[in-house]
Amino acid sequence: MKIAMLARNPNLYSHKRLVEAAEARGHTLDILNTTRCTVNIASHRPTVMYKGETLSGYEAVIPRIGASITAYGLAVLRQFEMGGVWPLNESVAIGRSRDKLRSTQIMAKYGLGLPLTAYANDPKQAEQIIKAVNGPPVVIKLLEGTQGIGVVLAETLKGGASIIEAFRGANIAIMVQEFIKEAGGSDIRCLVVGGKVVAAMKRQGAEGEFRSNLHRGGSAQLIKITPEERSTAVRAAKAMGLNVCGVDLLRSNHGPVIMEVNSSPGLEGIENATGKDIAGQIIEFIEGNAKSGKTKTRGKG
Repeated sequence: MKIAMLARNPNLYSHKRLVEAAEARGHTLDILNTTRCTVNIASHRPTVMYKGETLSGYEAVIPRIGASITAYGLAVLRQFEMGGVWPLNESVAIGRSRDKLRSTQIMAKYGLGLPLTAYANDPKQAEQIIKAVNGPPVVIKLLEGTQGIGVVLAETLKGGASIIEAFRGANIAIMVQEFIKEAGGSDIRCLVVGGKVVAAMKRQGAEGEFRSNLHRGGSAQLIKITPEERSTAVRAAKAMGLNVCGVDLLRSNHGPVIMEVNSSPGLEGIENATGKDIAGQIIEFIEGNAKSGKTKTRGKG
């Protein structure tokens, strides 16, 4: 197969592993710098240009689109889709996952476990929002953020209100969630491929850090998840319409709650923690599912 990957940094562990896994199975995988792709829109002839040449012959595309270029990356991915190239994750599904409020609303619709969440436009309602999620303390999040960036823990009512007012005063969209204290600064990352949890790890935040992201100095270890946690991760991926994703769960007193669904999960931490060849499983999934023109939007919302 001839596979394209939309990614800006070919040297990232995840990208090198996917290339390695594809080549080991006899495929060609080209890494295309997303920002250097040009979309040519013409009736009946949707094409993508790269370094002055029209791209052709690709049977599948792996989107590894950075959060900072989501809009442009999705435009490029849509162009591949319109040209009949099968996407590992569809543009609509990635768009859902990148908007934390939208993804939370979709998962709530399907009855998935979530922390209490509130959203409002008026900064004058800041204290009411905090009380609505049984706070303080509360977690305040940017609607678009990754790797723990734009996530703040507010431990007092006045402090939380000041943070909310500051964000809204700068016209930055945020949402507020209850703080799951019993999680103890840890979470569970479930890696879902093709409707199955293929690996899971526990991430523990660094000393004094409530965020467990590995990019924030957290550590990872192998963990055995419960049937309920496995089912929650699979249902979240299905609700979002994602073939491959990382589902981040917290163990709360009322069962697993979903913090985030990541459509471009990193592979380094979870492959090292579990010893599993996840890149190989992703390529195997592509082999069994990539078909020209099979780009119908999955999931709803």
